[in-house]
Amino acid sequence: MAYSVKEIYYTLQGEGANTGRPSVFCRFAGCNLWSGHEKDRSNAICPFCDTDFVGTDGPGGGKFATPASLAGAVAAAWPCDTGVVRPGQKPLVVCTGGEPLLQLDGAAVKALQEVGFEVAVETNGTVKPPEGIDWICVSPKAGTTLEIRRGHELKLVYPQAGAPPDRFERLAFDQFYLQPMDGPELERNTRLAVAYCLEHPQWKLSLQTHKFLGID
Repeated sequence: MAYSVKEIYYTLQGEGANTGRPSVFCRFAGCNLWSGHEKDRSNAICPFCDTDFVGTDGPGGGKFATPASLAGAVAAAWPCDTGVVRPGQKPLVVCTGGEPLLQLDGAAVKALQEVGFEVAVETNGTVKPPEGIDWICVSPKAGTTLEIRRGHELKLVYPQAGAPPDRFERLAFDQFYLQPMDGPELERNTRLAVAYCLEHPQWKLSLQTHKFLGID
């Protein structure tokens, strides 16, 4: 299949369990919870999304006809000599969106791994993943049905009407994070998330550090 990608770029992972880790972000175009157009936001299943995933016009973006061409573009974005990476620490590619699992298939996962990458995915969890992904992070959204109920990391935007943390706490994830919802109520939402984590220590706090550091 061909892959439509909004952008591919090198940065630090800003949130969740891999915060601070150098990574190539591969942002796939399209989502099943919102069109990405502001005129549709009020009717979206996920109306608080803060990401531009429309089109293929971002840095490094485009349409890639084969898994190999996609993997080649990701590899080209990694600026370091992979020989300086410690044994057991592969370069990381974060496949995100939008909803990356609408496009990311087993062939693409394999191609990315063949050029040396550990493959992570950030997904809303409504689409079943292909085999072989190295790191699965699910961010549940209210009003949806989770098809992914196990993985490495569950990262819940909080507070989210219709998606209380206790709905997810028994799922088979290794780590659980609350991430304060961005927007005009960010300060209040951060206080609420901190209080919830203190009262329910299964949950850790995730902050979008890339935003206050001023990096992509």
